[in-house]
Amino acid sequence: MASTSILEDSPFIKCLKRETTTYTPVWIMRQAGRYMREYREIRSRVGFLELCKTPDLAAEVTVMAVEQLGVDAAIIFADILLPLEPLQLQLRFSKGDGPVIEKPIRTGKDVDALPPVEPLESLDFVFEAIRLSCRALGSRVPLIGFAGAPFTLASYAIEGGASKNYEQTKGLMYADADAWHKLMVKLSDITFAYLKAQIQAGASAVQLFDSWVGALSPLDYERFVLPHMIDLIGRLKGQAPVIYFGTMTGGMLDLMSASNADVIGVDWRVQLDKAWAQIGYERGIQGNLDPLVLLSNKAEIERQTRIILDKAAGRPGHIFNLGHGVLPETPPEHVRYLVQLVHQLTQR
Repeated sequence: MASTSILEDSPFIKCLKRETTTYTPVWIMRQAGRYMREYREIRSRVGFLELCKTPDLAAEVTVMAVEQLGVDAAIIFADILLPLEPLQLQLRFSKGDGPVIEKPIRTGKDVDALPPVEPLESLDFVFEAIRLSCRALGSRVPLIGFAGAPFTLASYAIEGGASKNYEQTKGLMYADADAWHKLMVKLSDITFAYLKAQIQAGASAVQLFDSWVGALSPLDYERFVLPHMIDLIGRLKGQAPVIYFGTMTGGMLDLMSASNADVIGVDWRVQLDKAWAQIGYERGIQGNLDPLVLLSNKAEIERQTRIILDKAAGRPGHIFNLGHGVLPETPPEHVRYLVQLVHQLTQR
């Protein structure tokens, strides 16, 4: 495994601590995925869950993305819903990799019936993939571990899949607050154990994906989610830096910042300078190029990248990223160009 001191001096880790770096570090959410020919070749042989559960293949695509793109951090190849599988909710991925929960949670009795989960046993394939990835990466770049945030996990578990209005999730939340909080505590405990084990396996930082939390009003976020995020991130403090990312969260960035995450990730629906002012300069910010810009041309990619960098104003603590995951239709050369461009424009 790479020397911890070497990785601590990497631009990505220094940026997480809001220290001055020689350039703005960049990594891309979903940087190993269907837009890469080599990834598609692997997927032609194995299903998505099988890929996640095969440590040598998961490590291969994790490292492959770093080697092809020149990014400043790897992120382990996995899925946010993996911790739901040991809860016996019958997770599967339909054609196109859409997740389906065959036994969704709908009542307080369903919450009470959830079995105990020991992530160290049931999700060991993720930790082994991290160990293999770190070994292959050496001291080149740090590796990010990740998990779904409790609200987003709960929403998937309750809705049974994708949703537009989150009727079932909000229905349980409003009708049975005790059951909701009990579920959030259980998911927080699982997520903490899961991320702690990822850190012990070699992850230098972790990201919590709260992809669906923007469906809530700020008041509901403060009441039903924030206490659990404060507890979860508080337990992770001192073990590794924490990035907390959500989409459509422009109206609650100040509350997300109250979770005490080291860095708040933002999507493209907010301007980076205004978002950072909401978050507070005592925290870092990650983002926030619209993924669709990478489907345009290099001139437009440069134009929009410059705007984001200008809004960051060279302040320590900005990690360049997309506002969500890279899309399958994206030309790989555009992703490589973006990474090189950010490095070139921010050399200090």
